[in-house]
Amino acid sequence: MAVSVRMNPLLEMELDLAAKRQGITKSQFIIGAVERALGRRDPAALYQEVMEDIAEHRIAEAAPASEPRPLKAAFRAKLQSKYESEQADWLAYQQAKQRGEPWPPKGEGQAA
Repeated sequence: MAVSVRMNPLLEMELDLAAKRQGITKSQFIIGAVERALGRRDPAALYQEVMEDIAEHRIAEAAPASEPRPLKAAFRAKLQSKYESEQADWLAYQQAKQRGEPWPPKGEGQAA
């Protein structure tokens, strides 16, 4: 059965965005809202249904927090190295600035 509803354009825009966030149509969103308002959908039962569905699709258990994955450890090491390099450059810049020398020193950095 088709039902027509008139609503404020801003409310309709919010409806459209909310439906898109959930990956459903506006009609499906409205039907769900009406069912909840009428008490036909129990949120606790829906939560249980979703949790059971997720449990079926679990692929593997997460690695223990104490053992970082190799890629993650390599990424962290690279970030740490970059951070230390930038810190050293900043300190060298500050020292050159105090001495009144140009930065970067001639022969280093960007070509003019």
